[in-house]
Amino acid sequence: MRDISMILKSVWKSLFVFSAISVIAVSTVNAQDAKEGRTLFKAKCSSCHALDHKVVGPALTGVSDRHPEAFLLKWIPNNAAMIAAGDPAAVKLFNDNGKVPMTTFPELDEAKVKDILAYIKEGEPKPTGDAAAAAAPKDETTSGLSIAGIVAIVIVAIVILVILGRASKLLERLILQKQGIEIEEDVPLKVGVRKMFKNKKFVMFFILCLIICLGSFGWMGMWNTGVHTGYQPVQPIKFSHELHAGINQIDCQYCHSGAFKSKNASIPSLNVCMNCHKAVQARDKYDGEISPEIKKIYSALGYDPETQKYDESKSKPMEWVRVHNLPDFAYFNHSQHVVVAEDAIRQAKGLQPNEPVCFACHGPVNTMEEIYQYSPLTMKWCINCHKETDISGQKNNAFYAKVIEAHEKIKKGEKITPALLGGLECGKCHY
Repeated sequence: MRDISMILKSVWKSLFVFSAISVIAVSTVNAQDAKEGRTLFKAKCSSCHALDHKVVGPALTGVSDRHPEAFLLKWIPNNAAMIAAGDPAAVKLFNDNGKVPMTTFPELDEAKVKDILAYIKEGEPKPTGDAAAAAAPKDETTSGLSIAGIVAIVIVAIVILVILGRASKLLERLILQKQGIEIEEDVPLKVGVRKMFKNKKFVMFFILCLIICLGSFGWMGMWNTGVHTGYQPVQPIKFSHELHAGINQIDCQYCHSGAFKSKNASIPSLNVCMNCHKAVQARDKYDGEISPEIKKIYSALGYDPETQKYDESKSKPMEWVRVHNLPDFAYFNHSQHVVVAEDAIRQAKGLQPNEPVCFACHGPVNTMEEIYQYSPLTMKWCINCHKETDISGQKNNAFYAKVIEAHEKIKKGEKITPALLGGLECGKCHY
């Protein structure tokens, strides 16, 4: 009978695991096709097709209604072979779309093509609730609710295992009692640290929890290495962006003139500061004395406010501390983002018309007494923005006009050079 009990004990665990896996598999099998299809569509089809509008090829929404599935399963992997064989439907489709040859995909088998068709039929996942109504910066940290859910699942699993273990022991005792076998009563374990650590099961559980905790903290530490969100170094001059950009509403470009015409936004020279502070000295706040921070500007330039003359022998560079740092291997062009993609970025980040596009990455600078790093500036953060920002409506834009012009020439078989695509711009090669 003891063997029967052991068999039952092992069987219920197997049944429990099998049931859980079955429920998960059944609940996700339908979504998996569309999910895999979305990945394949983005990799193979998105350069020429979109779901809801024409790009090079036609919009694909409803393609399963326009053509039989058997036709699409052959057309997508190797349309050229069907046209060459004189298939009437293939030839008609080729002619209807301007006789533009479609890329062949011999690597796509029938299952992958069905995944793509499932994604086209289902469409892009739509946001629900507040996510669809507001475009706000996303918090990339782990959700507290998800952590609480994981902890709750672990606790429930432990409780279930304990209950089932006790039930198994109880059944075993009852069977042995019916057989007339005497059973020694379990001696309750006395509470105490030493007694607890003599229990091998408790020691194993404690070590497992310790490894999980230390591993989690180590993982989070390594994951956040090099991420400087909130970084706010001490600057040689306490320049207030809140006062200048907020209260006085000085345009960002007045100081950071490079942002709209070059790779770097540029740090303004102190001569730019002197355009105002030669006259503005904030004496009323310091009992008739010049502001200590403005004095630092004068000292760095060798400027004497009494004689209003410069002494170059006393001038020295201002050693500003860089706040926003990118790795040397990361190339970022300010002008390409704030000029070429300004409208798209504004729409994606939900900026108001009176807010500069700079706020998309640098945050509400006009409220910062001292500047700090607002966004994480990680690769994931940049990639998410590139995935979500819609540039399809970028009309009357010289950059995208060049791309469209080049695409039209490619379709006509005309000559295309890198120069046509901006290959002569300095920033293409020189950082």
